[in-house]
Amino acid sequence: MVTHLVPIEPLLIKALQTDPLAANLQELDRLLLPAADALRAGELVAFPTETVYGLGANALDARAVAKIFAAKGRPGDNPLIVHVASPADLLILTTGLTSLARSLLQAFAPGPLTLILPRSTLVPDIVTAGLETVAVRIPAHPVARRLIELAGVPVAAPSANRSGRPSPTRAWHVEEDFTGVIPYIIDGGACEFGVESTVLDLTGDSPVILRPGAITADMINAVAGKQQLVPGTEDSKVSGSNAPKSPGMKYRHYAPKARLDICDQTNSRERAACFLTRLARAGWNASTPALEGPRFGLYLCRETLDIFLQLSEQKPDAGLPANLTVEIYAEHPDPDLAAHHLFNALRSFDRRGIQLILAEGLPPQGRGLAYMNRLSKAAGGGEPV
Repeated sequence: MVTHLVPIEPLLIKALQTDPLAANLQELDRLLLPAADALRAGELVAFPTETVYGLGANALDARAVAKIFAAKGRPGDNPLIVHVASPADLLILTTGLTSLARSLLQAFAPGPLTLILPRSTLVPDIVTAGLETVAVRIPAHPVARRLIELAGVPVAAPSANRSGRPSPTRAWHVEEDFTGVIPYIIDGGACEFGVESTVLDLTGDSPVILRPGAITADMINAVAGKQQLVPGTEDSKVSGSNAPKSPGMKYRHYAPKARLDICDQTNSRERAACFLTRLARAGWNASTPALEGPRFGLYLCRETLDIFLQLSEQKPDAGLPANLTVEIYAEHPDPDLAAHHLFNALRSFDRRGIQLILAEGLPPQGRGLAYMNRLSKAAGGGEPV
């Protein structure tokens, strides 16, 4: 199916309520109704979730879903996640919820967990890339859930970015990629987690994490009990098939325009030394004016930056060299905050014309696994195999 998109200036809807109990529901509905109507009519709407911004279409309308692939430049064998407002809304999308699925939904929904389940015949092939499974989740962001409720349809929504670009965690990221392409962008503020949901495959004998996220393996195992996760399967491919069961498994993702390298040594001092060595190797000179040489970017915590400045013999009160841009995600190493700020930092580096980004790697345990998964793919680790 070939879909042609007519250039259109998007309407930016400011819907910044984050607490559904405190929000004025009538005012929120007034803001969201035009976008909900557009979803029902087969149009695209970008909206906030607690993970990243999504680019949504009516999941039961194949023509509408085709517009997602056309807008993003997304490969057709990359399945989409279907978002619904409540567990009851899942029943038409799957042939049945297992007791484990129900337990996980009770524990983590609404929230950043996507379940892969057997699909029903109502789900179009284009949503699932022709697979007999469907990825579903219930977002925790109140604006996302209310939009879905008002639309009255399940919403297929990958991240609202051009394929391969850093995922959007602010409305301006969406505008950067889709101004002139989609009719509505809903600004719900900065996303809480900043990385996509954990994707858990429940269609085999044991649950398998296909994409790590804020819901960790330990959290899932605490609910799964005897039905423990298969070890060593995070971000794995589908055995014997080129078709991924989940987004983020086959193609390069999250990539800035600049080259990105990772310093993932065991502590801040070693990582700071790595930054200095990599910069020197790339020709960095603190005294070179920015306009006369390449520009470099560092993504790190304040603790690591202070050590870097000491090692590079930069005077703290002199400010940073003009050819070095720094994005600080936290005072100390913190995988949650590193993940939260990552995509915004990568897009900010792009805006400043940075040619080389050096990013701080952190231990890939717990939520650090999701951060390192996105960081390694942004550095090129997500190329097809």
